[in-house]
Amino acid sequence: MRAKLLSPKAFQIYGLALLVVLMVVAASQPWWARRYTEQWTTEFLYTLALAQAWNLLAGYGGLLSVGQQAFIGVGAYMVVALGLLAGWNPFLTIPVAGLVCVVLAIPMAALLFRLKGANFAVGTWVAAEVLRLLVSNIDAVNGGSGISITPTLIGMPIWWRMSETLWIALALGVGGMAMVYGLLRTRLGLALTAVRDSEPAAASLGVSVSRMKWAVYLVAALWAGMTGALIFITKLRVAPDAAFSIDWMTTTFFVTVIGGIGTVEGPLIGTAVFFALRALLADYGSWYLIALGLVAIIFMLFIPQGIAGVLKTLTGSNLFPTQRHAPKVAS
Repeated sequence: MRAKLLSPKAFQIYGLALLVVLMVVAASQPWWARRYTEQWTTEFLYTLALAQAWNLLAGYGGLLSVGQQAFIGVGAYMVVALGLLAGWNPFLTIPVAGLVCVVLAIPMAALLFRLKGANFAVGTWVAAEVLRLLVSNIDAVNGGSGISITPTLIGMPIWWRMSETLWIALALGVGGMAMVYGLLRTRLGLALTAVRDSEPAAASLGVSVSRMKWAVYLVAALWAGMTGALIFITKLRVAPDAAFSIDWMTTTFFVTVIGGIGTVEGPLIGTAVFFALRALLADYGSWYLIALGLVAIIFMLFIPQGIAGVLKTLTGSNLFPTQRHAPKVAS
């Protein structure tokens, strides 16, 4: 039997210790890091938040959505509506954006859940495109030309603005991981995993398949909406083509597939790999995108379990184990 690189216990202890250190380093950046470093860390964390929400949706809920940009865009335009037009502090619009997306997700889910498999995936993309076209025709937000939200930040010290952005991104990124892990350690998480593996089998055991799907869809909408609001606060301008862009989903797919779909740590690992590849290959123009595509194809064909799966093979455990074990019966 092949020896493990690390014992499961050691792997979890060292991994969690490293994560805690990185969280402290990230949270303290406003006092020592350059602005570029803060911006990079913020982007890393909101990418992680998007990936973790989609991982919950597709990796555990079995709902292969390619339309989460619908909620990213709605979250962004809530900053415009409440921050720019209504005069709110833009950061206060973030939780409201998430709640608005939950409300919007209810009628969307009622329609989309009538579709199955590829039809569901296409349906989610169509829904996002419909929202993009609707927003593009609203004169109050400058239609398809987009609108600057810089006036919402006038008078706010840049140190405080960047710090608050970073800390909220940290809450969304790390909070997303904690939310998924906490959920999966409950009975609800066990039911959710059963639905992903086999809907008929889960239903035969008394699990409400529709309830599980509704739960993950609404939670994913909440997280995507809040993250979308934060993203466009950092970008200072909101336009329909950017806010509802399919590019958000392509990045999310890549991150989750590379890291390991259906694992809590997969999106974190995938986000780190994505940013490393972007830093190494960004100067090569279109070759950068080709390289990302080739890497994704290689993983899907030969390493479908992702890097998290490889690490589990080497160590015998996930960093965030969610498996349930039957109690031992005394002989």
